[in-house]
Amino acid sequence: MRPTPPRARYDSPWKAALTHAFRAFMAFFYRDLYPLIDWSRRPRFLDKELAQVGIGDQPEGRVADKLVAIWLLDGSEQWILVHIEVQAQRDEALALRVLDYNFRIFDQYERPVASLVLLADDDPHWRPHAFHNCVLGTVMGISFATAKLLDYAGRDAELQASRNPFALVTLAHLRTQQTRHAAQERFAAKWQLTKLLYQRGWSKKRIIILFKVINWMMTLPEALQLRYRRAFESLGRTHQMEWIDPYDAQRIAKAEEKGRKHGWRIGLKEGKAEGRAEGRAEGREEGRGEGAALLLERQLTTRFGPLPQTVRRRLAKASLEQLAHWSEILLDAQSLRQVFK
Repeated sequence: MRPTPPRARYDSPWKAALTHAFRAFMAFFYRDLYPLIDWSRRPRFLDKELAQVGIGDQPEGRVADKLVAIWLLDGSEQWILVHIEVQAQRDEALALRVLDYNFRIFDQYERPVASLVLLADDDPHWRPHAFHNCVLGTVMGISFATAKLLDYAGRDAELQASRNPFALVTLAHLRTQQTRHAAQERFAAKWQLTKLLYQRGWSKKRIIILFKVINWMMTLPEALQLRYRRAFESLGRTHQMEWIDPYDAQRIAKAEEKGRKHGWRIGLKEGKAEGRAEGRAEGREEGRGEGAALLLERQLTTRFGPLPQTVRRRLAKASLEQLAHWSEILLDAQSLRQVFK
């Protein structure tokens, strides 16, 4: 019996890709809308504001939401909002939800809101694009722009040749869907896409972000993931790239377990009951500290890119209280300097 891959992760990969390359996203999926935007003005992401509007629940299949403030090239001195939703499963309530979200955002900001939906499901016939009610002369509803990921299926050569990063993200998503029951095939596809990263001449930052997208999304059984990691480390040495594990839950758990065992050995060595208790407490504290440092390191890397060695050393030596303090600052920080000032 062939091994089956773990359940795929789509949420974090799409959010990371959208934040990193929103302009490329628009150019790839919404080519008719792309020329209408004034790209000389930097788009502004309003993720916290999106949560404040009340769009915080996660309906089945919805993997990413982004709210972006942009300017148009229509001569008006007015910025507008773009709400992007990535929907990975068929949901008959999608169109009504888009109407609801669009109105909530408009009501909050009193600005025009464009709703864009990327349909990333596996049903080629499901293409919702509107919701309308018409009764007694009253019309209520919305029409919204959509793109369908399945429209790119079978266009592998075109996607592999494209320099747009979302061609690679699209390939990763489609191949993840196509290999949901075939771990070996997913491993082969994942490794192929990883090698493609180095053939585009992209910046190191872009390569790191897209690597994380691929590694997040294309989940593998433990044995195949270890094989993939070893292959990447060999490739990475050639290109001076370090392995990055965007999901550190297992590392954190192992760190805590290591700390507990370390504390237990100290307690046994002293040969006293109080020594064992103190050792276990010390081990738990050490494990929690190491785990918290790993988690904060992941969050900082996701937010600001690869961390300098000086920052890594500060994290490794920090107390739990200091790590908690930095985690709170990170919520609003715009740079590493603001976190560690």
